[in-house]
Amino acid sequence: MALSAESVVHVNFSNPRSFATKFNSHLKETFFPDDPFRNFRNQPPLRRTTKVLQYFVPIFEWLPNYSFTMFKYDFLAGITIASLAIPQGISYAKLAEIPPIIGLYSSFVPPLVYAVLGSSKHLAVGTVAAASLLIASSIGKVASPRDDPILYLHLVFTATLITGIFQTVLGVLRLGILVDFLSHSTITGFMGGTATIICLQQLKGFLGLQHFTTKTDVVSVLRAVFNHRDEWRWESAAMGVCFLVFLLFTVQLRKKLPRLFWISAIAPIVTVVVGCVVAFLLRDRDIIQTVGDLKKGLNPLSMGHLNFESKYLTAVVKTGIITGILGLAEGIAIGRSFAIMKNEQTDGNKEMIAFGVMNIVGSLTSCYLTTGPFSKTAVSFNAGCKTAMSNVVMAICMMLILLFLTPVFSYTPLVALSAIITSAMLGLIKYDEVYLLYKVDKFDFVICMAAFLGVAFVSMDVGLMLSVGFSILRALLYVARPATAKLGNIPNSTLFRDIEQYPDATLIPGILVLQLGSPIHFANSTYIKERTLRWIQDEESVPSSRGNSIIQYLLLDLGGVASIDFTGIETLVEIMRNMQARGIKMGVINPRIEVMEKLIAAKFIELIGREAVFLSIDDAIRVTQLSLTVWA
Repeated sequence: MALSAESVVHVNFSNPRSFATKFNSHLKETFFPDDPFRNFRNQPPLRRTTKVLQYFVPIFEWLPNYSFTMFKYDFLAGITIASLAIPQGISYAKLAEIPPIIGLYSSFVPPLVYAVLGSSKHLAVGTVAAASLLIASSIGKVASPRDDPILYLHLVFTATLITGIFQTVLGVLRLGILVDFLSHSTITGFMGGTATIICLQQLKGFLGLQHFTTKTDVVSVLRAVFNHRDEWRWESAAMGVCFLVFLLFTVQLRKKLPRLFWISAIAPIVTVVVGCVVAFLLRDRDIIQTVGDLKKGLNPLSMGHLNFESKYLTAVVKTGIITGILGLAEGIAIGRSFAIMKNEQTDGNKEMIAFGVMNIVGSLTSCYLTTGPFSKTAVSFNAGCKTAMSNVVMAICMMLILLFLTPVFSYTPLVALSAIITSAMLGLIKYDEVYLLYKVDKFDFVICMAAFLGVAFVSMDVGLMLSVGFSILRALLYVARPATAKLGNIPNSTLFRDIEQYPDATLIPGILVLQLGSPIHFANSTYIKERTLRWIQDEESVPSSRGNSIIQYLLLDLGGVASIDFTGIETLVEIMRNMQARGIKMGVINPRIEVMEKLIAAKFIELIGREAVFLSIDDAIRVTQLSLTVWA
């Protein structure tokens, strides 16, 4: 039975909002989508001040409710990650081509800063392999860590300061959206490529080589290994294989029996201790290369060592920004992953500020870049940590080690560090995830492999930028070629769905319903117009066996169009005039508030007529069918 047009719900054509209202709405959704100030509203002044302080300094939120029971868990977690911080600190400092003691310094001051400003309860602070190698490859281009180690170290401190400033600015301006350009595919490929070249570089330690390349690509590393075959030492290789087998065994044990995670957690420090004993016993034979002298004492101030000379500044700033983005992407993603397991949330922008201040303070106290490494965080989580107090416990442990026990680790064999690094890196090559990317999305697979191959065969920064470039290209393709769909009616319902997805959906004779699923603006307006005309041509070319195939109405569903610019509005006008020339009437369905305001302001609504604007597809079909009946 035909329904009258009066039964249709009317569209809201109210006056557009003021500029201030729209600007505030856009500002909030762009920079404050999580509405961080919702807890401050309607609060007395004193309560509001307390809430503000707790928001910007998270330690004031959890510390008043802290208990001894929670401390017992945090104490155990702190002790456990401290045992991991010693070998990792020394190992990753070796990757960064800086003195090993700097790696230990970096596990003392930064965790204290993060405990005050960090929003994650489970994140454990420390150095990471990828950033360490990236620092070495980037800073090493302008200063040699062997020929001028002091200048090189000072530039590393300066790059860490740049990283801290960059991360803090991103957090303050709430520009975490920039980190989102590092997609999961990019991170997977980058980490896999980095792990591959780091593992190959450990052949220097395994084989006891004295000479090696400063380049990081696979070809250069393998060439250096085989060009110095006369330096290979079977004693070092045998010890390295034994250490690596032991470490990999503990990893597999943890996977099979998760309750024994602590064995895997202490395995690196056991490796270091055993290695120190062996190296000490063989110290007179000059068989095993060791770390060398480690001085006792806490972090010396390094603010006077920062170097901003113009000839080094470009490399320093580039290194600081790239490692800063990488550190944020890794740290925030890891913090969120473990928070989800406890049904908790972390604030990405507060994490940026915490990381930034942590690295600023670190650069002034002889530390280099720190973030939230996965291995430490996983160990801390499995040890049952309850709050960021675990970082404080770790820092206190590191302080005691720096004050009293540092010389003990001067006998740490380089081959033991190579085994520790290799065992950690093997876990970063995600074969299963790469295969899943290939099965699910071939373009994601290309992005992943671009990062992997670029890092492995060219350089880390080239691989990262190549992958990000492909990711941006893909985003631009999505923008320039948005999805459109021809809708049909699902039998025995009022639902209209894409006929390609639902072949049983039936078309309405004489009416073509198209769904536009993205913003309409200058980048895609030409495509939308051409695609719409092609839908019309395709429909008119259909044989008449299905009934009346002559299109009399074109209905555009704008429910998925979040925004439109002036070029987009002109495109709608051009489509409408083209339809009029063909004798086809046009209507629009469910334009959203921002789109409606612009259509009203541009007088498009006057041009098409308010009677051609509908609230739903069902309403539009009922009205147009009535019109078709009268017309026929």
